[in-house]
Amino acid sequence: MTDGPRQRSSTAGSAKDAAGEKESGGVALKKEIGLVSACGIIVGNIIGSGIFVSPKGVLEYASSVGVALIVWIITGLITAIGALCYAELGVTIPKSGGDYSYVKDIFGGLAGFLRLWIAVLVIYPTNQAVIALTFSNYVLQPLFPTCFPPENGLKILAAICLLLLTWVNCASVRWATRVQDIFTAGKLLALALIIIMGIVQICKGEFYWLEPSNAFEPFQDYSVGLIALAFLQGSFAYGGWNFLNYVTEELVDPYVNLPRAIYISIPLVTFVYVFANIAYVTAMSPQELLASNAVAVTFGEKLLGVMAWIMPISVALSTFGGVNGSLFTSSRLFFAGAREGHLPSLLAMIHVKRCTPIPALLFTCLSTLLMLCTSDMYTLINYVGFINYLFYGVTVAGQIVLRIKEPNMYRPIRISLVWPVIYLIFWAFLLIFSLYSEPLVCGIGLAIMLTGVPVYFLGIYWDNKPQCFHSFVDKMTYLGQKMCMVVYPAETGSGGGEEGEEMKEAMSPLSKEDNHKSEDC
Repeated sequence: MTDGPRQRSSTAGSAKDAAGEKESGGVALKKEIGLVSACGIIVGNIIGSGIFVSPKGVLEYASSVGVALIVWIITGLITAIGALCYAELGVTIPKSGGDYSYVKDIFGGLAGFLRLWIAVLVIYPTNQAVIALTFSNYVLQPLFPTCFPPENGLKILAAICLLLLTWVNCASVRWATRVQDIFTAGKLLALALIIIMGIVQICKGEFYWLEPSNAFEPFQDYSVGLIALAFLQGSFAYGGWNFLNYVTEELVDPYVNLPRAIYISIPLVTFVYVFANIAYVTAMSPQELLASNAVAVTFGEKLLGVMAWIMPISVALSTFGGVNGSLFTSSRLFFAGAREGHLPSLLAMIHVKRCTPIPALLFTCLSTLLMLCTSDMYTLINYVGFINYLFYGVTVAGQIVLRIKEPNMYRPIRISLVWPVIYLIFWAFLLIFSLYSEPLVCGIGLAIMLTGVPVYFLGIYWDNKPQCFHSFVDKMTYLGQKMCMVVYPAETGSGGGEEGEEMKEAMSPLSKEDNHKSEDC
């Protein structure tokens, strides 16, 4: 952990620090993410394998098809409200890092570090490992039609997938966004096929479970607790809607494209989720849907005949794009954390020619590969899913706090405070029922998060570390720079305050040596 100074809230100056590229001529992150790629990041990260493999979590707790569809629609609307709140925060505090940056600037260094800690320790490595394993499973399954693919084979292919996509992301931002665009388009085409087949089924009169008398016929007794769990499952299904905020500094015209991408992507995903689920129940009963381990594959076997192979390939393509999107955005979160002094400074550096955050990408890849070696990934995801959702509410609450603390702050987008209040009411409702239904899981998640408190005070808050520690960190940083050919970005030197100045001084030899190479950026 880096030995940065005490973190202070720097909200008032953040817009000035992070907005636009400075005319310094130094190395900087490229603004290469346009509107289409921005939409691809949001849609590609929300729509993973879940809608193809197991969209049954909502139906299982909703107790009927009709209530399940209502839950999907309401959850999409709430997600859109949360995204609007993040849009205002994203253009008010235009830093990469998303909710980590907002929480740190509004509530202080400790709160921001805890958000970063849980993401670095568990959330991103486990999620990326699970998505990569899902990709491996669907690629290898045709080779093992009568049994499960070998576990070692799954892990090796998942590792190859991670290494390949890490190389693409290290090589070029443009390559990474093109991969994301292509695979997002592929998964949308596959879902369009499912929706079209559903429409064909309805035209044939196959809509028994969509008739109101049947749609709201419960297959188990309704209860408030189960409905709350259905909403919680729906909220998890929309996870990833905030990922574009992690790459704000690489957006072309973020004041325009950030909100515009949100306005396009969230309604699109809501439409796809609702109508894909409608299509599923035209071919399967609720009982068949709940019993299937791969809903889209079962759907394809029933309706596509010899073309049923399209569905497993679609799942594989979807998960491949999901891994790429997660690597791209999570590396920017770690980059932002290092720039603020909350992670080793090496992770805040970018390649002198390619202008990509190679150390942060390698760190993300390595942590995910290590997670592939463990057998407790799914347990960890259950524990920290609650914490991840907790910070969504904390971030939106920060929007209200910021309005009170900084009423005159420049806000290119200013939404009514009614919207964050609505979001927080819904968020509190789900949080209370999560604690009520699974107190042990939520408690363990909180305990994992709180392990970051001593790390923060020892690694960051404590200023007077031994000189030998500083020397060791400087040597390791310089070695990492030489190996990766990276320097600290010129335009973010002031963004990290005193820490940024200290790091620039420590890295000046290599920065000066390679400064002439930065013209390509």
